[in-house]
Amino acid sequence: MRRTGTATSQCTYRTVSELHTIVAGLAFPECPRWHDGSLWFSDMHADQVIQVSASGKILQTLEVPGNPGGLGWLPDGQMLIVGMKSNLLYRLMDATLEVYADLGTVHTHQSNDMVVGDDGTAYIGNFGFDLMAGDPPQSTQLAQVAPGGAVSAGPSELSFPNGMVITDAGKTLVVAESWGNRLTAFSIAADGSLSQRRVWAELGKLIPDGICLDAEGCIWVSACANHACVRVREGGEVLESIDTGNLNPFACMLGGADGHTLFMCNAGSANPKQTLNERSGRIDCVQVSVPAAPGE
Repeated sequence: MRRTGTATSQCTYRTVSELHTIVAGLAFPECPRWHDGSLWFSDMHADQVIQVSASGKILQTLEVPGNPGGLGWLPDGQMLIVGMKSNLLYRLMDATLEVYADLGTVHTHQSNDMVVGDDGTAYIGNFGFDLMAGDPPQSTQLAQVAPGGAVSAGPSELSFPNGMVITDAGKTLVVAESWGNRLTAFSIAADGSLSQRRVWAELGKLIPDGICLDAEGCIWVSACANHACVRVREGGEVLESIDTGNLNPFACMLGGADGHTLFMCNAGSANPKQTLNERSGRIDCVQVSVPAAPGE
């Protein structure tokens, strides 16, 4: 069994044999969300957003051009979908995609994951450089989209801002900085703006991608180059580590009828030149002891 390098002696390790696959044959599953009793996720490189039941039955498939990324819902129930290559935020209206916001005013490269607050404010990360071309990493900033679609620049100097969660009853945003090997927190003001930047957890050699929040305020981190999904307490202590075998976890989400199912988006590669041919992507799940945070 792998050891992550940052876990303490208190860490509980679980093997890949405990995982249960509910969906297979995907290109590159990412950005999962548990919403109204089912799991939604983007199959990025296949240009699809897919809704499945907890058992893996496909309920619907939406075609979204230009690689769909982060998913979320406005307070009125309308779905938001990030168009990564187009730097557009779409709203699903009567089964039709319409442009809700232009992220290109803030994002210089591909837009990425997203979290939507209870008030409808959306926070979206982006690559900051051309990852697939092998360009050197560059710091970048979040885009903030107010209810109604107005776009403003959020905090800058972030190293590949990726998965995000909102915690502390809506008062704190936590961002996974993949190239920074850390989780970074910001205070959320009444107007949705972000300030008081601080390190939530240093992760050592772990590279965080997608993240999700549990009811004890701990964060599950998909360590996308470490073949493990780990549960981290604020401050950086790794409490649990789940081995994902020969696949890497790129995102995770708690859900299921009681919130105790950890769904993981696993794949053998993140390179779109390989993923569509290999179709190694799958949704794996495992039961965990602490359920999802309320509202997750």
